[in-house]
Amino acid sequence: MRKVQQGFTLIELMIVVAIIGILAAIALPAYQDYTIRSRVSEAMALASGAKATVGENIANANTIDATACNGVSTFSTATDNVASLACASGVLTVVTTAKAGAVTITLTPSSVSAGLKWSCGTADATKYKYVPAECRKAA
Repeated sequence: MRKVQQGFTLIELMIVVAIIGILAAIALPAYQDYTIRSRVSEAMALASGAKATVGENIANANTIDATACNGVSTFSTATDNVASLACASGVLTVVTTAKAGAVTITLTPSSVSAGLKWSCGTADATKYKYVPAECRKAA
């Protein structure tokens, strides 16, 4: 009687290891970008509270001026993902830490007949992959 082959050959195992290596080489950078994007979203969530305050100030004054930032809690002490939040004449500037891609996002209010419109931007085109889609244009 002939003995039937059992198991895999060394070549077959090496091919499987090579395929897994190629997939890992593609997946790891994509995962790192995804992680940084999630950290940048913390900065956007932090800015949303300031946007509400600025929007209320603009609605009360019926103009965008230096008083638009009254009551906005700005800070320069870094958290894990957000380095600073600043407000000047209604324009919010959020800077993330290096861990979150070192992105600077600018949120600018503008009056429209139906209410207040916010435009988002970042000046560094190399950071576009980290910011939300509406921020992927020059500030």
